[in-house]
Amino acid sequence: MTKIVNHWIGGKTAEGASGTYGPVTDPATGEVTTKVAFASVEEVDAAVAAAKDAFATWGQSSLAQRTSILFKFRALLDQHRDEIAALITAEHGKVHSDALGEVARGLEIVDLACGISVQLKGELSTQVATGVDVAAIRQPLGVVAGITPFNFPAMVPMWMFPLAIACGNTFVLKPSEKDPSAALKLAELLAEAGLPDGVFNVVHGDKVAVDRLLEHPDVKAVSFVGSTPIARYIHTTASTHGKRVQALGGAKNHMLVLPDADLDAAADAAVSAAYGSAGERCMAISAVVAVGSIGDELVQKIRERAEKIKIGPGTDPTSEMGPLITKVHRDKVAAYVTGAADEGAEVVLDGTGYTVEGHEGGHWIGISLLDKVPTSAKAYQDEIFGPVLSVLRVDTYEDGVALINASPYGNGTAIFTRDGGAARRFQLEIEAGMVGVNVPIPVPVGYHSFGGWKDSLFGDHHIYGNDGTHFYTRGKVVTTRWPDPSDTPAGVDLGFPRNH
Repeated sequence: MTKIVNHWIGGKTAEGASGTYGPVTDPATGEVTTKVAFASVEEVDAAVAAAKDAFATWGQSSLAQRTSILFKFRALLDQHRDEIAALITAEHGKVHSDALGEVARGLEIVDLACGISVQLKGELSTQVATGVDVAAIRQPLGVVAGITPFNFPAMVPMWMFPLAIACGNTFVLKPSEKDPSAALKLAELLAEAGLPDGVFNVVHGDKVAVDRLLEHPDVKAVSFVGSTPIARYIHTTASTHGKRVQALGGAKNHMLVLPDADLDAAADAAVSAAYGSAGERCMAISAVVAVGSIGDELVQKIRERAEKIKIGPGTDPTSEMGPLITKVHRDKVAAYVTGAADEGAEVVLDGTGYTVEGHEGGHWIGISLLDKVPTSAKAYQDEIFGPVLSVLRVDTYEDGVALINASPYGNGTAIFTRDGGAARRFQLEIEAGMVGVNVPIPVPVGYHSFGGWKDSLFGDHHIYGNDGTHFYTRGKVVTTRWPDPSDTPAGVDLGFPRNH
């Protein structure tokens, strides 16, 4: 019997009423294992209404109450991490160890939310004028929404809702319809931790659900992670409807390798960062820029390592890389490789014909490595979101920086070198929001914010860290005068208030 994933509204499961369902496949077999209910406008409205009702009390609750619940949630999340990882593997396809790593990174933001009291401290200036004090405080917004991608069905939601609810907001999550079960499990754990009904809600669906969240007058802010075209649409539409927006878009992350670099370490890093999670992550390294004469040796070292990667079902503990999320996406990724030679690239490894015995119906693709890729090639220009690594050649450091900065994306980048001066110069000159020095995937820890530049981010706030706290709260300044018991009325004064 096919499993059905329903919504979570007002603290309990809400069966889909629209009559519309989407298929969820096991990427390792290609079989439809689950149906997910798609929300109508009315169902989205019901979730927002539940969140709005809950905000009346949750927004006034004490920090101690909020953090106490989050501590309990964190303990439950830790206890159930294997179960959540199994749900991710079943619907996304990534190997179990990778899915466990995703849960661990989400836990970092729960940790941050548990200590939110420090971030929410206000400011006080006393005696700014005689008998006058000024205080700055931060307060929650109300109902906020999160729209999250398929590639991290547990981690990315946890980049959003723990901070949002810790700040006193209530939350409506619209997860990816391709792998929805992890979000529902998180909702169940929050309820078990004692989160009041309506504070956290989940609605599944497609553009109908998304558009209703973007236009709903009671939704005050929207967080999004996904492709650049959709991020731009989310930002434009939600902003037009008066909402605060943080919309994280796509990426084309470069790794600049200087001639003095440890090439073995660089090759290890390139393979890990390009092919981990089958390349389906916005912080994957998809372009290696080799400087000077090291290109041939570096490509050979990358090839030697890439050919040894074990590809198979995520449930097999020996698998290092799983399938892609859907057949459509698999075919799209393969097209970049099959068309690369015609665009001037050298195809060193072609993984497009890869299959796994006994799982021939799965969305399989092998490792692909392209060398001497011109910047005009689609394989370089587009975010492929699959296990395809392009190597570009430049003569100098300056040429490499110019190439990277010419990209419309600016999510993350890395440099591999033994030269501290070159690394320092790179981190200042490069136009990207996150920089790694001998670190291939520079995803910040939870108490530093994550976000890119240029077409990789729309909105003024990065996600989590201090930016996350600021995004989910708004400032208020209170000026207070309390008369001293010995004061006598000063009388009417129509001039400016005296500050001395």
